[in-house]
Amino acid sequence: MRTLKLTIAYDGTAFAGWQMQANQRTVQGALEEALLPIEGTRVVVHAAGRTDAGVHAAGQVISFSLASQIPCDALARALNVRLDQDVRVMHAEDAPETFNARFDARTKTYHYAIYQASVVPPPLRHFVWHIPRALDVAAMNEAAAALVGEHDFAAFRAAGGDVVTTRREILASHMVSRDGQVVYEVTGTGFLRHMVRNIVGTLVDIGRGRRPVEDMIRVLLSGDRAHASATAPPQGLTLVRVDY
Repeated sequence: MRTLKLTIAYDGTAFAGWQMQANQRTVQGALEEALLPIEGTRVVVHAAGRTDAGVHAAGQVISFSLASQIPCDALARALNVRLDQDVRVMHAEDAPETFNARFDARTKTYHYAIYQASVVPPPLRHFVWHIPRALDVAAMNEAAAALVGEHDFAAFRAAGGDVVTTRREILASHMVSRDGQVVYEVTGTGFLRHMVRNIVGTLVDIGRGRRPVEDMIRVLLSGDRAHASATAPPQGLTLVRVDY
């Protein structure tokens, strides 16, 4: 058996998320179905991050074991032929036998895009949160910067889940304005479920003037999800890069 490492991209609009679910179209299910005729038996695929329904990826990393000796470039081509066009294999390579896309990941980078103009161009509608008013990006950036470091992010965690600890380390957290969009860029060693979207919800309320900048720290220190703002919608979020 050999271990493969693939970098994939997908438009999450029509998926019920990454993880396999009964009677639902998922990214994991699509990849495992495409691998079946190549391997002749089910191949279990592991991802660096389990994206939710409607969330996209430009640099998701997956790993799996394969008995087939098909060359990596041929494997990528074969999978792209079998996959629908909203999932693409961008790169395939052999990896060390023990490599695991999830557990070996050192950092992940996400972008969350907000479109501020009065009308969203149709090609962007599934990839941005449309907020048709100007936001105070400087205030949002100041609040975002306060999250850098290791903290308990329980206040930005979705209900449920079985994580051992809610402490996570954020290495970069800032706002970028480009092409009519405001983009929140965040890099961390790990993220809780809905953590980025919950942070964005609070950042947007700060940008709208509904909350002061200092509320970001107050919410963080409270450890209480009820103190944060509503969860931002999924379509603005993209897993951009995973580093090992």
